[in-house]
Amino acid sequence: MRRRDFLNTFLAAAAGLRPLSAAAQQAERVRRVGVLMPFPENDPLSQRIVLVFAQALGRFGWAEGKNIRTDYRFAAGDPSLFKTHAVELVGLSPDVILASTPPAIAALREQTRTIPLVFVLVIDPVGQGFVHSLARPGGNITGFGSFDAPLMGKWLELLKEVAPGVTRVAVLFNPDTTPATLLNMVNRVTEAAAPSLGVTMTLAPVHDDAAIEEAVATQAREPGGGLISLPDSFTASHRNAIIAAASRHRLPLIGASEFFPRNGALMSYFFDVPDTYAQATSYIDRILKGANPADLPVQQPTKFPLVINLKTAKALGLTVPQSLLARADEIIE
Repeated sequence: MRRRDFLNTFLAAAAGLRPLSAAAQQAERVRRVGVLMPFPENDPLSQRIVLVFAQALGRFGWAEGKNIRTDYRFAAGDPSLFKTHAVELVGLSPDVILASTPPAIAALREQTRTIPLVFVLVIDPVGQGFVHSLARPGGNITGFGSFDAPLMGKWLELLKEVAPGVTRVAVLFNPDTTPATLLNMVNRVTEAAAPSLGVTMTLAPVHDDAAIEEAVATQAREPGGGLISLPDSFTASHRNAIIAAASRHRLPLIGASEFFPRNGALMSYFFDVPDTYAQATSYIDRILKGANPADLPVQQPTKFPLVINLKTAKALGLTVPQSLLARADEIIE
């Protein structure tokens, strides 16, 4: 796949940020890193991740075009592209591959059991069979996990706090890119947290923009509707369609990643996605210097920024409590 101009620009800029460390200067060969991303190549989120990732590698002394080469592939939430790109990346014989979301790591695992794989944005990696345990992953896979059921319950609480009139919540997801373990979390929240909040939750499977519009329109036909967009590669790649539909039908929407409220959703409560890629470079650096992924424990996120779009709240006729505004990490006005 031909790299776009923005990749070259970002990587070239990042390469000059820091001088090479002594270890990097002494490297005998250019190391190769593959990156399988779930978002479209021209997505602002992808562009941000590419820049942050290159900058973070630079802090360990790895400079693009000098002692490291990074090969990117972008699946754009398309299940078939994960498999195609996995074959391509493994065929390049890289020293390590970074894989984002469960479909990416699953596709790569089918292709190699020897090339080290570092994942990000993966929910319940033990339950999905990617690692033996969080403390001792075993095999050729380790990485940075995503979240668990309590966070999903928090989304519901936040939505109810800002929009007390919400009594029905539709959970948008794509069955082809959403792992079963995530749907199990939804079911647990539906059984536990939802009744105590006076809310019913229903799953709304979608496969394209037309299905997104239909699901949101259906949710808006009766009063008390709200939306949660599950964090998977499809919903992230199609977030503009989800946000636009929610806006047209005047429904409060909480999504994963700050890119949702920044583009017009009501709010988000999730970890910093680009920063997770930056954190992953610590393991990539260690693997390139000889560490075994089997010995690197899986890490879990600890910070979850709350971002609220006050302009969207006002457009929906909602008043965000001052107590919640005081807790927000970012307020968009």
